[in-house]
Amino acid sequence: MLIFCPLKCGLIEKAKLRRGNEGQHHAARSSLSPSFLSPGNNLEVTKFRLLPKRMHSQRWLHIIPVSFIMYTIAFIDRTDVSLALPSMSRDLHMNPTQAGGAAGIFFWGYVLLQIPGGHLAERWSAKRFVAILLVVWGLCSVGCGLIHTWQQFWVMRFLLGVAEGGVWPAVLVLLSHWFPRGERARANAYWMLCLPIAVIISSPLSGWILGRWNWRVLLISEGALPFFWLVIWWAFIDDYPHEARWISTQEREDLESTLREESRQFDLAKPVSFSRALLNPIVLIMVGIYLMQNSGNYGYLFWLPSALANARKMSNQLVGILTAVPFILTAIGMILVSRHSDQHRERRGHVAFGLAWGGACMMACILVTSHSPTLGFVAISLVGAGSFGMLGPFWAIPTETLPRSVSGSAMGLINALGNLGGYFGPLAVGYVFHRTGDFRYSFATLSLALLAGASLTLLLPARAGATPAPRREGASLTPRES
Repeated sequence: MLIFCPLKCGLIEKAKLRRGNEGQHHAARSSLSPSFLSPGNNLEVTKFRLLPKRMHSQRWLHIIPVSFIMYTIAFIDRTDVSLALPSMSRDLHMNPTQAGGAAGIFFWGYVLLQIPGGHLAERWSAKRFVAILLVVWGLCSVGCGLIHTWQQFWVMRFLLGVAEGGVWPAVLVLLSHWFPRGERARANAYWMLCLPIAVIISSPLSGWILGRWNWRVLLISEGALPFFWLVIWWAFIDDYPHEARWISTQEREDLESTLREESRQFDLAKPVSFSRALLNPIVLIMVGIYLMQNSGNYGYLFWLPSALANARKMSNQLVGILTAVPFILTAIGMILVSRHSDQHRERRGHVAFGLAWGGACMMACILVTSHSPTLGFVAISLVGAGSFGMLGPFWAIPTETLPRSVSGSAMGLINALGNLGGYFGPLAVGYVFHRTGDFRYSFATLSLALLAGASLTLLLPARAGATPAPRREGASLTPRES
């Protein structure tokens, strides 16, 4: 007994010490900003509260998939015209410049509801606002399949842009009602994967519809999808946790308490005028970067099927399948670049690298296509991994660099003005191809746009969006420590 007593006492003392250290470590973790925590941790932490892990699956599996599929449909209705352009140009007697303008006029309408859409979603209801837009953009998308002149096509594309323009900011507002800051970056990123996934799904399907029927059937059938999804959206989406019946009372209270505390921090911040946010140098630089990125990406997205069909005589279905391949790599690139950026707490370099990678791969395609079409296709397939992959770190910069009172309106301005690149990119491709008859010169223009965006990124502050490692009483705590 005398032998075991000291051992027993020692074990008791060690257990007490361990519990004390765990308590101190728990307190230290609860004081850290959520951006310092890795996604793999068992607890999601905000500055004020700990969110139990049991809350995760319900919100991630309820809000994200419904929003994901909804915007996938929106992106399909926006981009399915890329496969239809060759046959539409013949039927409507559009030259390449007119066809590029018709594809891009969408974005002039898209600008109009960016900031009002976010305001209505916040002040009124994201659920109701998006439900209305589902109906309106469905009507406009179906209308694109019923037109008989290129002028009518331009009008319907513009109206479709107006209808879809309010959806993006409304969903961002919706996600902010359901995901605290420690989860919001991942929630936004998983939702944004709908962009490449939409092309992966729609390209083979659209090619099959075009091969079996025609562009009118394609635009009308895919344009009708919002009417079906409206029922799902209305049944599954709630604006706030207190309106949802599918989470427990305890979970609802924990989540809303956390969101209230975060909102209180924003309310205490000194308000900054809209004009001051617009004139912030970081905002102006980011507008230029996003304008170049969208010019390159949308020019590439809308004209890639036509370029493939022009290079080799292929069926519509084969063109659709080949168009999907680059966007599979795009989805992979978006995940890898965002994760690497979070792991290294660095944004500017990842944005610059992504744009430079996309521009370099596009230029490589131009240089090798005449000698090896296979290598040219490999090069063009790698473009989106960088040019779309930079979106995650890019949209992290405003919230991590600008004051809280500025970041919301700044993101609206960046998105609204930057999306005009979706007009200028396709228009530039159509104009250059009309003048030269060679898509290589057109895609060289897009390559230069992406490289220009990479150069503009270097004008941002050296640590733009970077998150310093947290310190507490002289000792650092990295996200990997537990």
